[in-house]
Amino acid sequence: MKKRIVYLIFLDTGTFLARAIDMYTKTSLNHVSISLDQQFNYVYSFGRKRPYNPLIGGFVRENLHLPFFKKAKCAIYQLKISESQYEVLQQRIMLMESHKHLYRYNFLGLFGIILNKEFQRDNAFFCSQFVATLLQDCGAYQLPKPPGLIRPQDLKSWHELKLIYHGSLQEYLYTIDGQEQSAQLEYQEPPVKLG
Repeated sequence: MKKRIVYLIFLDTGTFLARAIDMYTKTSLNHVSISLDQQFNYVYSFGRKRPYNPLIGGFVRENLHLPFFKKAKCAIYQLKISESQYEVLQQRIMLMESHKHLYRYNFLGLFGIILNKEFQRDNAFFCSQFVATLLQDCGAYQLPKPPGLIRPQDLKSWHELKLIYHGSLQEYLYTIDGQEQSAQLEYQEPPVKLG
C-alpha cells in the first residue's frame, strides 16, 4: 500500500504569549501546524491571522518565511499515512480554507484544558485541537482523549511520529530550500542546437 508523508511542526516563536504558555505548561514548542509537503509550502494551523496581534485568530495557512518566525525554534516530525487518508486530510483542509471566514480561534478551549473540561464550539479550534481532529477524521489517529483536551505535548508523544529535526526553524528552512534548488540544478534541459 502506497504511503504519503505529512509533517507536524511544533514551534516556539518566543513571543510574550508563547513564553506565558511555556511557563504554564512547563514545556516548550506549544504551537503545532501540519504540512502537506516537505518544502512547507502548504502549512496549516489555527493561530494568529495577523502575526503581531495574538487576539485575532482563526484558520491560517502559515508562511514560515515571514519575519515573525525568524527566531522560532522547532521540532519537526513526519507521519506516514495511507494515500486514502492523505486525500481525506487534503480535502478537509481545502474545504476549511475555502470557508476560512467561518472559523475562529477557540480561546475558550484553552481554558478548558486548564480545567480539564472540553468546551465544544462550532467552527472553533486551537492549534493542537485542529491537528488532532484532522488526523482523527482521516483515520490516521485514535485520540486518547477528546480533541478539545489534546495539547501539543500529547501529539508529540504519539509513537507514530518520527522526529526528523529539532532546532532553529530558519536553519531548517534554509536547508530544505538549498536541497530544492540543487535538485532543480541537477536537471537541465538538453542544449538546443541552432541551425
